[in-house]
Amino acid sequence: MADTRIVEIKNLTKRFESHTILDNITLDVHRGENLVVFGRSGQGKSVLLKCIIGLMPFDSGKILINNKDISKLTIKELNEIRKNIGFLFQGAALYDSMTVRENLEFPLKKIFPNISQREIDDKVKNTLELVSLEEAIDKMPSELSGGMKKRIGLARSIITDPELMLYDEPTTGLDPITTKEISELIINLQKKLNMTSIAVTHDLICAEIIADRAIFLKDSKIAYEGKLDELTSSSDPFLRNFFSHEIVKE
Repeated sequence: MADTRIVEIKNLTKRFESHTILDNITLDVHRGENLVVFGRSGQGKSVLLKCIIGLMPFDSGKILINNKDISKLTIKELNEIRKNIGFLFQGAALYDSMTVRENLEFPLKKIFPNISQREIDDKVKNTLELVSLEEAIDKMPSELSGGMKKRIGLARSIITDPELMLYDEPTTGLDPITTKEISELIINLQKKLNMTSIAVTHDLICAEIIADRAIFLKDSKIAYEGKLDELTSSSDPFLRNFFSHEIVKE
């Protein structure tokens, strides 16, 4: 039977001085899956994403991406792995001094130094069409609404055709209608582009649209794992309290 795992995390531990933020985490993510990561603030959700992409070293354990142990790779080898990973940061992280076009061109030129300008132009145009923002191509980030910035950030993340997408609070700061639109865009792109995704979120609207499976980080460990409806309908007092607050906030 073929191994469908794209990410394997084995006994991962991450500390900040004497504080353990991730404690012996073991987790598999399978191709085509959308995994949602829940947890209260300070439980290591964003740290987990940064460890997966190699932006943050960890103290012990292993992270394998496509069967390659990222802790044993050279910088050059790690950068090759990163070419197949997209990362949507919490605030979209657009370059304020660049137009939308230039923001999308940047990763293409960095990852594919021999790409022609014609190929770049075609890729930028096609990717903006995917997020329905073709008309924004020459706008500056300051001219965009919060939802538009999220769409452009998403476009920049997928323009290199990653097989794995990491989302850090993709709907933070958005109203419920825009949250639903961005979440539906995420799941539609995942299906259209055959991507796997890991999304850190506290947003139930987003999670209900995109999640195939969910985990909950508590006390530095994976305390709960399963289908989203199993977590939200759980009789566990902690989960009931957490999700009731999230529902009220929506």
